[in-house]
Amino acid sequence: MSDETASPPTSAPARRRRGVLTFLRDVVVILLIALLVSFLVKTFVVRSFYIPSASMNNTLLQNDRILVDELTPRFGDYSRGDVVVFRDPGGWLPSTTQPPRPPLVEATDWVLSLVGLAAPDSDDHLIKRVIGTPGDHVVCCNALGQTEVNGVPIVESYVKLAPGATAPEPVPYDITVPQGSLWVLGDNRNSSKDSRYNQEQPGKGFVPIDNVVGRAFLITWPFDRFGAIDFHHEVFAGVPAPESAP
Repeated sequence: MSDETASPPTSAPARRRRGVLTFLRDVVVILLIALLVSFLVKTFVVRSFYIPSASMNNTLLQNDRILVDELTPRFGDYSRGDVVVFRDPGGWLPSTTQPPRPPLVEATDWVLSLVGLAAPDSDDHLIKRVIGTPGDHVVCCNALGQTEVNGVPIVESYVKLAPGATAPEPVPYDITVPQGSLWVLGDNRNSSKDSRYNQEQPGKGFVPIDNVVGRAFLITWPFDRFGAIDFHHEVFAGVPAPESAP
């Protein structure tokens, strides 16, 4: 027979307290894991932005919320027609001073941005369509007002035109895109301060690929506009590669 003394039974309140503490611990662990996964997804895979201006009408409207694919461009090149979000290369955006916000608002925005549900830095970024990739010769405009890429005029079905117009107001330029850069224009061509209007800046209107956050691919808000963003790659289907351009 064992001479060990039996332990007194644990009381019901103690068991309940221990059960509650275990439950709370599990909830905290799950929340931390969820935050970590969301942070990694937001940092390396998908990121949320909102559209702060009308420069991409009618493809994207002001205050639309979009998702940006940060992963795919890391393993491939950008293509003509891609809609990309990028950091200001310098001088594209006016200098602004944000008024101070209540600490609770700042904290909430920070937490939501951590998991990709808020985009407080959208005003520090721009979104445009890629027209020229490294090596491309891009010219505006021919007699019909069309942009030419490597000697081929492109019919830009996505461009918003003024009533009765057949082409946007021309802003003449004749450039060759350097390596590591992109030439980008807004779909609302008459209301977009894009590469054309920044040729006097240090970057001469080109966007360094290192400044590109990723490729916008989905409108998530408002719900009645939910859907994929059209890259219109077919518009550029007849454009030759730079080395074979006439």
